Amino acid sequence: MQKIHLKIEGMSCGHCVARVRRVLEETQGVRVTAVQVGSAEAEIDPDRVDSMAVARAVSDAGYPASIAATRAA
Repeated sequence: MQKIHLKIEGMSCGHCVARVRRVLEETQGVRVTAVQVGSAEAEIDPDRVDSMAVARAVSDAGYPASIAATRAA
């Protein structure tokens, strides 16, 4: 597993947090550890998904996201 930290723009409320959490939870190979306004942390299975695909999924949901940090879990 690999830990990732996402920087996420456009989030301003609990609805945004819930939407991002749902998108992450629906992405295969992702286990969400935290979501708050402006950021999220998750563990990913690099054999199933790469960090850029996770950021792209959040961006596609309307919240521009980038990888702020990665590290081995």
